[in-house]
Amino acid sequence: METMTPFVRVIHEADLETEYKYPRRESYVPSGALWAIVLSVPFTLSLLAWAVCNDCNDALEILLAWSLALGINGVLTDSVKLIAGRPRPDFFYRCFPDGVERPDLQCTGDPLDIMEGRKSFPSGHSSLSFCSLGVAAAWACGRLRALGRRRGSSARLLASLAPLALAAAVALSRTCDYHHHWQDVLVGSILGYTTAIFCYRQYYNPLSSDLAGVPYVVSNLNLAKYVSGKPDVSPVKGDGKELESTPLLNGRKEDKWI
Repeated sequence: METMTPFVRVIHEADLETEYKYPRRESYVPSGALWAIVLSVPFTLSLLAWAVCNDCNDALEILLAWSLALGINGVLTDSVKLIAGRPRPDFFYRCFPDGVERPDLQCTGDPLDIMEGRKSFPSGHSSLSFCSLGVAAAWACGRLRALGRRRGSSARLLASLAPLALAAAVALSRTCDYHHHWQDVLVGSILGYTTAIFCYRQYYNPLSSDLAGVPYVVSNLNLAKYVSGKPDVSPVKGDGKELESTPLLNGRKEDKWI
């Protein structure tokens, strides 16, 4: 879909001289840097779940949630780009690199630049960053119980919001380098974050519940054991006191994250 030709929208001369005549600039966040951020997030979270929290189930489920979100977000974003065909703010100089407008408005620039110049809505950088970092924010919020029984801790809340702050910085940079209109950034951000939360919830319990951060594959297994009359592993007792038990731990040890 990245190589498909978008809808060629009619551009009035007045709009070409005002709305689409911003200077061309290099991206503040190049595609390579964006993909480095997007791809590093799930593997970092998976490594934390496996190595730090000693939870293989969580390490796998976060990768499944992230990959599902990335696929859905990519298809939706590219589909809307191709159908809308909205020109970018710097479309004039993509169409006329020398700055000289033709009377018939026939573009003289590089065909690939012109084609990319018609893919402004929505912003791919915004949707991709909020999709990947939105999953990271939801995972951190669930793990830290920032909206659950541990709510009221500023440190936990700020740690959960940190990935979203980075995503917002990436999104806003697209208006600073004149690659997108503010509407493109807003819709792209909403699309990416909505997809992230939707896919996260396919694998994890609600963020405000007592099982926040617990994958369904674990909580459903423990529920099946309870219904079938088999002994449950929680709460875990040791040395005359009860440890805070969650299905993530399977009764092995106390998790310092929660």
